[in-house]
Amino acid sequence: MTLTQWNIPLVDRKSRQMMTPLPVATGAGSFLITDINEIGNLALFVSSATVHYLYHHNEDAWVQIPSGALAGTFGAGSCGARHRWSNVVTANGGSTTTATTTANINDLAKGKTIRILTGSQAWQESTITDILVLPWGTSTITFSPALPWAISNTDTFQVSVGVFYIKNAGTTAAWIFRSYDPFTSTWTTLANTWLPATWTIDWKMITTATGEVMSSWTATAATSTTLTCATKTYTTNNWINYQVRITGGTGIWQIRTITANTATQLTVAAWTVTPDVTSTFEITPNEDFVYVLGNNALTLYRYSISGNTWTTMAPTTGRTWAPSAGMSANFCGKIWDATFDNENNCLAGRYIYSFRGSSSSLDRFDIAWGTAWAGAWVVISYPWAAETFSSWSSYWLYGKYIYIKAAATNRYFKYSITGNYIEPFSTLMYTDWAAVIWDKLWLHVYQESWVTKLVRLYNLRNTGTELHRVMIF
Repeated sequence: MTLTQWNIPLVDRKSRQMMTPLPVATGAGSFLITDINEIGNLALFVSSATVHYLYHHNEDAWVQIPSGALAGTFGAGSCGARHRWSNVVTANGGSTTTATTTANINDLAKGKTIRILTGSQAWQESTITDILVLPWGTSTITFSPALPWAISNTDTFQVSVGVFYIKNAGTTAAWIFRSYDPFTSTWTTLANTWLPATWTIDWKMITTATGEVMSSWTATAATSTTLTCATKTYTTNNWINYQVRITGGTGIWQIRTITANTATQLTVAAWTVTPDVTSTFEITPNEDFVYVLGNNALTLYRYSISGNTWTTMAPTTGRTWAPSAGMSANFCGKIWDATFDNENNCLAGRYIYSFRGSSSSLDRFDIAWGTAWAGAWVVISYPWAAETFSSWSSYWLYGKYIYIKAAATNRYFKYSITGNYIEPFSTLMYTDWAAVIWDKLWLHVYQESWVTKLVRLYNLRNTGTELHRVMIF
């Protein structure tokens, strides 16, 4: 059953719940990372360069994890993001419904998706129904539906528990950029080449891995570098920097970044196996990219997960003003609006919205505009832009709204992407302590089916341990 939220007093009133407090007080630079799709059970609170806690939404409780021992100087500029897929795990055998491994895994992946990466089942996916964990030997992952063929020794896979990417502030050095995989409880040191020498002001990190399908069909033709669907009427170059994945038929399991498109044809790097008229495909936001922006600078950086490399972006139209303290970065996927999500002129999955900080100004980066490695910034002018979102404001995007906690006033707003206006949301009647720069706002969705779900907005207190949440609908 779906109910409409009209904010009727005593029925839909935005009443806050006090949740289990943090084990440690929030401070300058500390931040929280959770799922871009807001449906994961886990959120990671990074308290310092060495102290980190996982929050389990279903249990409303915190647990400390091993230290990431981050290099640099923790403070303003520290940031992170969550990617939807875990690190790669190697199987030592299995069947059509199981995968076995000697890796040190846990059962956090129950109910999640397993994606096979290599071997005869590459890019097949299934839902994990059970995990038998044997830390001293071989663990078994059971899934359904069954795969066409059995999992073999040395096949590799990922699960949708996700990985947390974390970048510390201060001077760039080894161990300043690391990832944490809760499925294997593993920290990994990542590349930092081409990053700026110092990170001293507010930064934001985002991934574009929403897992949402923007368009799908069956190919009518293909070449070594193209894929054609004659029935489509795509907008030219709308799909630049998205990914196309072959989901069935000839060339199945291949995935490529789109470098150009016409109304009917996608251009990509050369296929290993050229698709044909039996090949089905789907277009999704790019799962390989992580973006970082801020530091009171115009420069935008992009990290490739598969290549473990950084690219300094060169937008076709640069950002007019540098973002400052209190800035934001929110990637917009599907918002279930017929016009916005329309595959013939798709706007979902191509924009990064960024409030500039210490002002009401809003900019938008178009990932698909220009060449395959560029993009363009535009200034968004919207009504009622008198509110100032100062240096300790927080932001989170859900559906068509960017939710905003304005500074230390405890006043909340929401910006409508489709309506291009800002409106009041609520006020938390609980005074914040001293204001500090860090991300303290996020949304979580508890969902049992497409028609049964609860959406709640969470907020951590400045320089305190208090955690509150309020139901959105």
